[in-house]
Amino acid sequence: MSMTAGQRKTFGVTWITYAGFYLCRKNLSIVLPLLAVVAGLHSYQLANIVFGYSFLYAVGQFGFGFLSDRIGPKRVVGAGLLTIVVCNVMMGLHASVIWLLLFACLNGVGQSTGWSGLVKTMANWFSYENRGVVMAWWGTNYVLGGFLATTFATWSVSPHSPLPQFGGARGFLFPALLLALIVPVFFLNVSDAPVDGEKSSGEREVLRRATLSQTSWTDLGMLLCKPSLWTIGISYFFLEVCRYALMFWLPYYMVRQLHYGVQTAGYLSSLYELVGIAGALAAGYISDKFNQSRRAPVSAIMLGGLGFVMLCQPMFVHAGLAGIGVAISLAGFLSYGPDTLLSGAAAQDVGETRAAATATGLIDGIGHLGAIVSPYLVVFVSERYGWDRLFFIFAGTAFLAGLVLLPLWNLRAATQTTSRFTEPALQEIF
Repeated sequence: MSMTAGQRKTFGVTWITYAGFYLCRKNLSIVLPLLAVVAGLHSYQLANIVFGYSFLYAVGQFGFGFLSDRIGPKRVVGAGLLTIVVCNVMMGLHASVIWLLLFACLNGVGQSTGWSGLVKTMANWFSYENRGVVMAWWGTNYVLGGFLATTFATWSVSPHSPLPQFGGARGFLFPALLLALIVPVFFLNVSDAPVDGEKSSGEREVLRRATLSQTSWTDLGMLLCKPSLWTIGISYFFLEVCRYALMFWLPYYMVRQLHYGVQTAGYLSSLYELVGIAGALAAGYISDKFNQSRRAPVSAIMLGGLGFVMLCQPMFVHAGLAGIGVAISLAGFLSYGPDTLLSGAAAQDVGETRAAATATGLIDGIGHLGAIVSPYLVVFVSERYGWDRLFFIFAGTAFLAGLVLLPLWNLRAATQTTSRFTEPALQEIF
């Protein structure tokens, strides 16, 4: 598809911005094993920190999506960026549990402004016709961003990076510094919607819909009555139990259970996001080009594949470092495909332009309740029953996430001629 100059700039800057959010999110996964070794924090204290972050992130999703629809996403996202930078600097200054928990929670609040607000911006600038493809490419921001964030944080805490006297604190300070450079780029280059005087004919229609798109409490109530929103949210909940556990705890698992070094674990775990890029793009293209913009079939099939990979995890471990790399790569491909669809294109399909941020925030918020569960699930099951049992549970959550989507097999995006918040026809496949 062709894009106007304004669309290209919006796409590029919002892509960089949300990739920047991950600089100060994925760094925690690299610092966790260092906190256990250097600061002497035990696994449940680390779980408390991840829980605090995840809880405030989930709560923020419910409110900031609606707020982005009401007052505009640029203000909300901008405030979140500044909060994240400050919190990560503060986390790098002290390593006590209470201190880290406090600023991890506030970091979660800042992080929760990003996705729904930027998805709203994209909905204002791009029409529905190529939503799956556009959002597939745009959704690589947190997949590739997660990969770059993991490798950057791993390098930051290595003996060869600058300022070695700061030790593991560099895993917080260096990402915060890099994100601070992105903040003015966002403020100077992103508009909530196309501006008068610099619109093409294609952008005028997008602007017309965006101008009418300030959501209301009535719209929120109508969204909450849509079965498709709850179905996608529940599926996303089960997916996020697995994805967030892998995202935050893979390095810890490889250091503590498989006895690899922090650098090896950090770089190897980055394959999860690196190969996930291909999964995100494949899912978007298949849903738009071969499935008539239906998101559920691709998501359900990929989630079934993810469950199978989790079941086979013990066999991959026995194959050594190469086997672990293959397992992480497959898991990334099969989890980021449905993740980008459910939290991006499918959320826009449900909310339409008028309430895109609200729908995205609700679905992301429901999904991240699963992220709240994951830290204690990881610690409790791994310590009491072993890591293999934990991966079997992840297989179960992946299978459940796919099964929940089956009633939405034929759900398609609403067209421009569809009346506002009309639930597209749902066809049972059973």
